[in-house]
Amino acid sequence: MQLKPSLLALAASAALLACQPAAQPEQSAAAKPEAEPAAEQTAEAGKAVVYQVFTRLFGNTNTSNKPWGSLEENGVGKFSDFTDEALAGIKELGVTHVWYTGVPHHAVIRDYTAYGISLDDPDVVKGRAGSPYAVKDYYNVSPDLADDPANRLQEFQALIARTHAHGMKVLIDIVPNHVARNYHSISRPDGVADFGASDDTSVAYARDNNFYYIPGEAFQVPAWPEDYLPLGGEPHPLADGQFDEYPAKWTGNGSRAAQPDFDDWYETVKINFGVRPDGSYDFDSLPAEYAQKSIEDHYTFWQGRDVPDSWEKFRDIVLYWIDMGVDGFRYDMAEMVPVEFWSYLNSHIKQVNPDAFLLAEVYQPHLYRDYLHLGRMDYLYDKVEFYDNLKWAMQGHGSTDALVEVQDSMADIEHHMLHFLENHDEQRIASPEFAGDARLGMPAMLISATISTSPTMLYFGQEVGEAASDDAGFGKASRTTIFDYWGVPAHQRWMNGGKFDGGALTDEERKLRDFYVRLMRFSAEQPAMNGHYAEIHRANRAATEHYDDKLLSFLRWTDEQKLLIVANVRDAAYPPMNLQIPAEQIAAWGLTDGSYTLTEQLYGELSVSLTVQNGVGLVPLTLAPLASLILQLEH
Repeated sequence: MQLKPSLLALAASAALLACQPAAQPEQSAAAKPEAEPAAEQTAEAGKAVVYQVFTRLFGNTNTSNKPWGSLEENGVGKFSDFTDEALAGIKELGVTHVWYTGVPHHAVIRDYTAYGISLDDPDVVKGRAGSPYAVKDYYNVSPDLADDPANRLQEFQALIARTHAHGMKVLIDIVPNHVARNYHSISRPDGVADFGASDDTSVAYARDNNFYYIPGEAFQVPAWPEDYLPLGGEPHPLADGQFDEYPAKWTGNGSRAAQPDFDDWYETVKINFGVRPDGSYDFDSLPAEYAQKSIEDHYTFWQGRDVPDSWEKFRDIVLYWIDMGVDGFRYDMAEMVPVEFWSYLNSHIKQVNPDAFLLAEVYQPHLYRDYLHLGRMDYLYDKVEFYDNLKWAMQGHGSTDALVEVQDSMADIEHHMLHFLENHDEQRIASPEFAGDARLGMPAMLISATISTSPTMLYFGQEVGEAASDDAGFGKASRTTIFDYWGVPAHQRWMNGGKFDGGALTDEERKLRDFYVRLMRFSAEQPAMNGHYAEIHRANRAATEHYDDKLLSFLRWTDEQKLLIVANVRDAAYPPMNLQIPAEQIAAWGLTDGSYTLTEQLYGELSVSLTVQNGVGLVPLTLAPLASLILQLEH
């Protein structure tokens, strides 16, 4: 990936855009609960910034990148690679929470039998390094990540302590919907039973079974596509097209076939949460009025109630990690698990740590409010609504009009809808399959980070324009692999052989990271990020010459700080225009007729005038390609 020479000028104007949080647009026609006051939602200065690292890849300095390469060939990152210098570099981005992805011990094709760990079968493992979402032992961490696998848990505890020492909190994944096909905990505490240990395997379903079964049928490995063989075809004693499982269990995505398809989550088995095969519930329902009740009320509701065994097992797992010092969780595919379970689990967590950060992956917008209000999640991905529409606008076939509509529809829950442009599931901005140019992420990231009071998430390497341009084995180009041993080239240049000083970055990559540092620190530190929001996009679409659906403009403010944010997501300049701030918003700012000064906030290189006439504001602007502005009213 090569950034164009105009990046510096772009960064200067783009930096401005990085300001305040999402707001309270006018209520849409559909009745929704009243939006929470922003002051009750987050800390007074700024908002949360989550930095997702793929732990296995973050510290790897090996540049071999051989497809299907082994750990010895391609290298692997360790907990110890998160040195004080590395953590300081993460903290520089305004980060409040580090999501260490891939920490719980998952299936991996490597011989750790010397440590009492059973071998994993390539026929039911995706990639050589394995998927972090096929957890094999919930009471320990991946042996790949430790300098001494025998002390892997202690090494992770040391990482928790280092992260806390740098003023950041620790998140890890919890994947309740499914576990590895060969799940077996060798680290569970005394008195804790393994998943499936007491299951009645003669029936498809029993409430306190941990798994679903296909009685009388043995599991069969999927039929491989013509272009696929486990480990890329490399011989392995267990890669024989067989895996011993009788009776067969349902697959993690719900497939009830003894031989799942290749596109099914065949490496996992589905957990039974008391949902009968016909979809009905075998546990007490949570009354609808609990959407308005406190977390303490939710906890009280479940006391003394008989709940499915899997609920209790996951309660014990999360409390184990909370007790170790983990500060919260990212829940994988939360919508595939009943909302009542989340009420039970999250209320138990909050009894122990009221400040725990609970983030869930939910992709069905009609379920958002249930998982927030009944399931007691703190935050959900705003993927299907905000991310998708912003991505389409970046690619040139979407409209910023849609972003305004999304914010309107989220008015009552906007604080809880986490924003991002990259994560391990999504394509890299710089990949040809997404935008093909990391610069296009600048105005988009500014929009994503400033339009809402919700947390913002970055994915490691995003801030230096990583393009994920190669096939890694099971992992394919455009997404940084989560299945293989691999090096992340642009990120490795920032690592600079373990110095974590950016010394090997190109000029363009260095300027890009500088932009992200300025933007994300602004979002984490400025009070208007938790203030009011008003869009001025519709008014300018209707009345401002040259203003079109590749621009976005809105206001963020508190009594002390007032910001005008303008972004151009198109790689083309606009003629001079007079941006309008409608009378309603001028009145909200308490301005009278006269002239005012607006200054940009990330680079300090631009001042423009705001003229208020007859109660309406006019701001003359000339917008460069991909220009973005955060302009603050000077008092």
